[in-house]
Amino acid sequence: MSRLLIDQLVQPHLLELQPYATARHEFGGRAEVFLDANENPFPENTYNRYPDPLQVTLRNKLAEIKNLRPEQVFTGQGSDEAIDLLCRLVGRPGKDEVLLCPPTYGVYAISAAIQNLRVKEIPLMAGFQPHVEAILKTASASSKLLFLCSPNNPTGNLVENGRLEALLNAFPGLVVVDEAYIDFAGPEASVAPLLARYPKLVVLQTLSKAWGQAGLRLGMAFAHPRIVELLQRIKAPYNLATPSQQLALDALNAANRFAEQTRQLVNERNRLAEVLQSLPQVEQVFPSQANFLLVRFADANGTYQKLLSNGIIVRDRSRVPQLEGCLRMTVGTPEENNRLLATLQSLS
Repeated sequence: MSRLLIDQLVQPHLLELQPYATARHEFGGRAEVFLDANENPFPENTYNRYPDPLQVTLRNKLAEIKNLRPEQVFTGQGSDEAIDLLCRLVGRPGKDEVLLCPPTYGVYAISAAIQNLRVKEIPLMAGFQPHVEAILKTASASSKLLFLCSPNNPTGNLVENGRLEALLNAFPGLVVVDEAYIDFAGPEASVAPLLARYPKLVVLQTLSKAWGQAGLRLGMAFAHPRIVELLQRIKAPYNLATPSQQLALDALNAANRFAEQTRQLVNERNRLAEVLQSLPQVEQVFPSQANFLLVRFADANGTYQKLLSNGIIVRDRSRVPQLEGCLRMTVGTPEENNRLLATLQSLS
């Protein structure tokens, strides 16, 4: 039943699509002589061979860490590749729609627009929570995707589980929860365990934030095996380079080191929030479960410009509805945070 439910959301022609298949897709053993892919056989380095198109070792490792099955794990070029592929998988250009809850991550709307999908926005409620009743009232049979970011960028808060489950029970399309910042919210914060109960849930994560691998562009989608199978069908054949796969594995094998860095960043986030709230020019520091703080200033533009003149770049979100007067500040090293605070204190 779950597979049928998912197939009803997918563009029909993609259900019949025969993906590009290499001999290495078809061969499950351990080869010693590779004469299938027209590669240069003389290795100047280890990159004369194409990368594993299915990322088997990497997906197995992620499944082990995330307590999932490998067939529930898709890996791609950042979460952005999964977002783009999901739009292409279920969205009929000019006919279907994507629902978003601003203020939120801007790539969702861009990926929908590239696929010529209508974008309907249901603004977050007070406390930056999704408005369940408004979302469900807006949704229709053509609503193929609902994107929720948790912790949300740029507000930093988690989506309440009760609201999420209400949407999972009633929204007609896929519900995509983007957990790019989940490692900063604590080990029990992820909604990935809900995959066992909700076949239309997709959870996005990344190695770009807490895992310190932004330059690798390594993102993951955790989903029902049928969704992963279809994403594998429509992705580029070799979407992750060999160095990216290997360096990602290296990072995953150093989990303790990155966990310690995450603890340090959470401590710094809390310290920053406390000091910022004491500054006279700061009107509000919003609660955050991410590695950044959303801060409302009495003069956001003036503060932004003065920080720039002191060589400090933050993100100006003051022109976004509901975020008037707000700057988003990433938590840096203790030294970087001290410099930020000292600069702001000199301006007060």
